[in-house]
Amino acid sequence: MPQFNYKAKNYQGEIFKGVVDAPNDEMAADVLLDKGLAVITLQGRGRLVLGKKGGFKLPWLDKVTKKDIVIFSRQLAVMISANLPVVQALKIIVKQTEKPILKKIVSDIADEVESGAKFSAALAKHNKAFSNFFISMIKSGETSGKLDEVLEYLADQEEKDYDLISRIKGAMIYPAFIISGLILVGTVMMIFVIPQLTGMLTASGATLPLSTRILIGVSNALKNYWWIFLLIIIGGAAGFKQLIKMPRGRRAFDILKLKFPLFGRLFKMIYLTRFTQSLSTLVRGGVPLTAGLKIVSEVVGNQLYQDLIDRTIKEVEDGNSVAVVFLESDIVPRLVSQMMAVGEKTGRLDDILDKVAAFYSREITNMVANLTSLIEPFIMVLIGVAVGGMVAAIILPMYNLANQF
Repeated sequence: MPQFNYKAKNYQGEIFKGVVDAPNDEMAADVLLDKGLAVITLQGRGRLVLGKKGGFKLPWLDKVTKKDIVIFSRQLAVMISANLPVVQALKIIVKQTEKPILKKIVSDIADEVESGAKFSAALAKHNKAFSNFFISMIKSGETSGKLDEVLEYLADQEEKDYDLISRIKGAMIYPAFIISGLILVGTVMMIFVIPQLTGMLTASGATLPLSTRILIGVSNALKNYWWIFLLIIIGGAAGFKQLIKMPRGRRAFDILKLKFPLFGRLFKMIYLTRFTQSLSTLVRGGVPLTAGLKIVSEVVGNQLYQDLIDRTIKEVEDGNSVAVVFLESDIVPRLVSQMMAVGEKTGRLDDILDKVAAFYSREITNMVANLTSLIEPFIMVLIGVAVGGMVAAIILPMYNLANQF
């Protein structure tokens, strides 16, 4: 059988070189892809093949998504509840999984568990795919001997998170599509259409209204210096991405999100839902409160709430109530603080948090629907103003020019 020298990357970006046996170069690429390796170069029979079937995929484009984790969690929960051993359940999931990277990860985990490692320890080796929250929940299930119940809680939680994100993204698709289309059409008109319409006006030598001069200036700038605008957009996006990676930049952005008109309240409810849902699931799964708060601090997604949770951890470790810091904070509604205090006193903190999470989840659904209803007429008004202004800037000087004859 022919042999092919390959150079490939795994999902972590690590480079591998070696030899693979396969009938042809396409089969060789498939074999490597099944092993979780994306082909960079493939050489055999005296020729070089780059990026054949399943070819080179950038690591950040071929990764385990939230949806993959949701499906994995639910499949595993169902099989463990049916009293299947963990290893057998994982091997069944490997056969049913189509994504090469996830197939490779689950296969590695199955091999680790079959070799005697704990399931949570095997998951921890793939912390880019599985969050600390996920791993800690599995660890608590192993410790308490209730892995099947914990998996059910975990599957429900992952589905709630995915559903929340999907609802918000789904509601924003229409406004984003309309605004993107408006910008694209406007740019095309400015570069190709407006110069044709305003050429006669410029050639006439007549004094043009301010709106027309502005329109012609913007059109000429886009036509002659479009590449500068493109570089500014790309540079701005890259600079913003680097800025929010820095601690101060990230904190400033997190503060801005909470103070942003209309959307600030939505962001607050998203963070509170994520906090209450995650902590409820961890406490119900048997994770100690302080350990649960540390995990939630990492997954809440906002530094202001992260600082709040970190201060709460210190209060709990000192023997104080979990609601002390929350009661003093202006970014947490009194409802959440008071319900947490009640839940702690009654010993039903997980149930109370679950009810609060359900309440804010409904609030998010209603607010997203209301925002979508508000955005649609705003977009229509914006389109009307843009088109009307453009038409007026062209028609008025033409009308004045015609009256001179």
